Amino acid sequence: MIPFVDLKTQYLSIKDEIDTAVLKVLESTQFVLGNEVKALEAEFADYCNADFGIAVNTGTSALHLALLAAGIGAGDEVITVPFTFVATAAAICYTGAKPVFVDIDPITYTIDVNKIEQAITERTKAILPVHLYGQPADMEPIMEIARRHGLTVIEDAAQAHGAEYKGKRVGSIGDIGCFSFYPGKNLGAYGEGGMIVTSNPEYTHTMQMLRDWGQERRYHHILKGYNYRMDGIQGAILRVKLRYIEEWTEARRTHAAQYNQLLANSGLTTPVTLSHNRHVYHVYAVRTSQREWLQQQLNAQEIQTGIHYPIPVHLQTAYSDLGYKPGDFPHSELAAREVLSLPMYAELTATQVSKVANSLQNILQGVAV
Repeated sequence: MIPFVDLKTQYLSIKDEIDTAVLKVLESTQFVLGNEVKALEAEFADYCNADFGIAVNTGTSALHLALLAAGIGAGDEVITVPFTFVATAAAICYTGAKPVFVDIDPITYTIDVNKIEQAITERTKAILPVHLYGQPADMEPIMEIARRHGLTVIEDAAQAHGAEYKGKRVGSIGDIGCFSFYPGKNLGAYGEGGMIVTSNPEYTHTMQMLRDWGQERRYHHILKGYNYRMDGIQGAILRVKLRYIEEWTEARRTHAAQYNQLLANSGLTTPVTLSHNRHVYHVYAVRTSQREWLQQQLNAQEIQTGIHYPIPVHLQTAYSDLGYKPGDFPHSELAAREVLSLPMYAELTATQVSKVANSLQNILQGVAV
């Protein structure tokens, strides 16, 4: 079987380093925040070319605190996309603000920058672009629009660790960048985890307090905060894995190039990477109008796949109160019906990539396998 993601193989490749790091935390008893988390914050911020890192318990918490630090609250509006994981919209709602959706560009699956300004109202306070699948959004026009209208830009970089836009690391281009360390991410914890990066010291101070019950120092609660702290063990694990992220990213990019070559004449729509982007391929998604059938056929050949994402947020039952309807965002809705994610992780072999691609070709051509 070729799994969609293989976390065990990666762990075994760095087992001694991981085990040593975890034992160090157990011996130190610094189980919440602590020295390992503090070191991770500095190292990850440096990796993103930002001045500060604020480690939290999930990527969702990262988005929530970033929005709060930017002053987003009840009655405000935040522009984002409906073709994303639900956490993007959920974090906006947590603040009391309203997500205002803009359709995606059908080539990159990121926000269509030509549709942003028409969505801006007097209530708009921020733009929240999503670097979906590891492809950076078109940040230059986003930043220009935001500056002209006095808006904050918060990057949802949960799937884009190490991705670059015109030579700049995502997360450091907007005012605040938010990352997830969910286990299956390009940089994944062995549990939950998240990180906020920024070069704004005021935002940093606010988010440091908000993640730890609003404390400026112990038992001195300046803000009404949250328990969003990162575990010490996750900090130690992520520090080990951060040393390998460039090697793993280049492996993903190599696999993507191989998929592109082998699937060039398959009839499937393969990912397009813009020339000024460094795509990091958290997900390698092809498109087909025969998705369910194709997924079943691959599963029968013991090739696992995923769907990211089958229902755009504006059509989710939980968000029906936003007032959107089918047809409002046609590119997002069509992508949701057609995308199929193929196995993608650093430890894939060229042989496995070839098997997946050849199986797809044979299935689509009706060749018995």
